[in-house]
Amino acid sequence: MVTLTVLYPTPGDVDAFNAHYFDTHIPLAGKVPGLDAARVTRFHPGPDGSAPQYHLMAQLEFADAETMGSALASEEGQALSADVANLQVTPVMLTGDTQ
Repeated sequence: MVTLTVLYPTPGDVDAFNAHYFDTHIPLAGKVPGLDAARVTRFHPGPDGSAPQYHLMAQLEFADAETMGSALASEEGQALSADVANLQVTPVMLTGDTQ
């Protein structure tokens, strides 16, 4: 399995980000062909009360790298990628094998 992990920094307007992310962006992700699972983690303050480095993390799971590449190149994958600009933050994206 291959996972695309997307880390989103804390946006200037958290409420606007959350509204767009959960009402628009997540439904777009659900339409991507070949996507096996998607999980979102909202981070809490650290044990010392410090603000988290990132606002949230999305993990998109695909059967393998070829499936992920085809999925992201699809019309639905391109729509999802294009929508990132509407989130008003620049995410960090990582891919890796999931055991």
